[in-house]
Amino acid sequence: MTQTEPGPGPSPAPKPASGRAPGTAPTDGAPHPAHPVQPAHPVQPGLRVHRIHRAWFVAAVAFVTIIGAAAFASLPGLLIEPLHEEFDWSRGTIGLAVSVNLALYGITAPFAAALMDRFGIRRVVALALTVIAAGSVATVWMTTAWQLILYWGVLVGLGSGSMALAFAATVTNRWFVARRGLVTGILTAAGASGQLIFLPLLAWMVENHGWRPAAVTVSLAALAVVPFVWLLLRDHPADIGTTPYGGPYTAKPAPVPGAARRALGVLAKAARTGPFWLLAGTFAICGASTNGLVKTHFVPSAHEHGMPVTAAAGLLAVIGVFDVIGTVFSGWLTDRFESRRLLAVYYALRGISLLFLPMLLAPTVHPPMVFFIVFYGLDWVATVPPTIALCREHYGEDGAIVFGWVLASHQIGAAVVAFLGGLARDAFGSYDPVWYASGALCAMAALMAMVIRRRTTAEPAAA
Repeated sequence: MTQTEPGPGPSPAPKPASGRAPGTAPTDGAPHPAHPVQPAHPVQPGLRVHRIHRAWFVAAVAFVTIIGAAAFASLPGLLIEPLHEEFDWSRGTIGLAVSVNLALYGITAPFAAALMDRFGIRRVVALALTVIAAGSVATVWMTTAWQLILYWGVLVGLGSGSMALAFAATVTNRWFVARRGLVTGILTAAGASGQLIFLPLLAWMVENHGWRPAAVTVSLAALAVVPFVWLLLRDHPADIGTTPYGGPYTAKPAPVPGAARRALGVLAKAARTGPFWLLAGTFAICGASTNGLVKTHFVPSAHEHGMPVTAAAGLLAVIGVFDVIGTVFSGWLTDRFESRRLLAVYYALRGISLLFLPMLLAPTVHPPMVFFIVFYGLDWVATVPPTIALCREHYGEDGAIVFGWVLASHQIGAAVVAFLGGLARDAFGSYDPVWYASGALCAMAALMAMVIRRRTTAEPAAA
C-alpha cells in the first residue's frame, strides 16, 4: 500500500538534469517523460517506502461515490406499498417501473465503460450522479404511472447504469495490478455499505413522513457526491505521473473514439466465445435472485406476513453488513482460488437458502430468519469479484467492457423477476412461487459456472 521513491544504493547511477535516476518511474505529482522507461519490476532494489500509494486514495473516492449512489438502489422495495395505496397502481405496474430501471442500469453499463475510455471517469460519473438526482426529485410531482416509469425507470436507470459495477472494474483495471481481487471486493461492497446506511433511514422516512421525503433524500445524496468525484477522482495513474499499484509506469492511452461502436464491437467478439454466454447466464440468475427478487420484493413480502416495514428494511440493511464482509472476503479468495469453482459454491449456497425463505417469514424476527439474513448476506454479491476476474482472464484489456455486458445480463435478469414477482403476487396472492423458482435457477447457475473452461497461460485472451 505504499508508494516508493529512489533510495541510496551502493553505486548510484549518474542522474540527469531532471534529478531522477535513469530507468525509474516518475514520482507522484511529477510529469512523466515523453518516452518513459518501463522498469522490469514494480519495486526495484534501492527503492525505499515513502507513503501510501495514490491508487488507494482513488479507490477510497470510488468507494464513497458508490456508497452515495447506493441510496437510490435502496428505495424501490420501500415504494411498492406506499405507491399502491396512494395511487391505486397495481404491484405489476410499479414492478414494471423498477424493471425498466434495472434493465437500463444493465444495458447502459457497457457503453458507460467505453465512455469512460473516451471522456474519462470523472466526467461520466459526475454526469450520471446528476441525472440520478434529477430523476429522483422529479418523482415528487408525479401523478400518473408513466411518469414513474420515465423518472424512476428511465432517468434513474440510465444514471445508475453509467456508474454501475463497470465503474469499479474500470478503476480497478487502471489503478491496480496487485490486489485487484481485494479492491474489486471492497468497491463492490460499497453498494452494500450504502444500503446499510440508507435503508433504515429511508424506511423510517417512508413510514413516518411518506415516500416523498425519501425520494428527495436520494436526490441530495447523489448530488452530495459530485464534488468529491470532480475534485478528487483521477482517470489514470499517468495523469499524476505515478504507477498503478503493484505495476510499472505506463503512459496514458489516447482517448478511444466511437464509444458505442467499441462497446458493440467488443460484444460481437465476446459473443463468439463460450465463456461469455456462461458468464452472462450465471450473472442473469445472480441479478434475478438479488436485485430483482430480494431487494425489490422482500420488504413487501415480509410485511404481508405481519412484519413491520421498518423491521423488514432493517433485515435488508443487516444483509448489507454481511454483504460487505462476504464480498471483501470473496475478493481475497479470488486472488487465491479458481474463480469458476468459487462461483459454483456461491450459487449453490444461495439457491439452498432461498428455498427455505418462505418457511421463515413471520410477524417477528426469530433466530432462523436471522441465520438466513447472515447466510444470504455473505453470499449477496460475493459473485462479483470472481466474475470480473474471469472477464479479465478471458478478454484481457476489453475485460471491463465485457463485464459491462455481463452486468447487462445481470440487470435484465433482475428486471424480469422484479416484474414477474409483482405479477405473481397479483395473480397468486403470494410470493412463494417466485422464491422457489429463484432457488432452482441458482442451482442451474452453479452447474453453468463449473462448465466455464479455464484459460491456459499459453492461450491468448480474446480481444
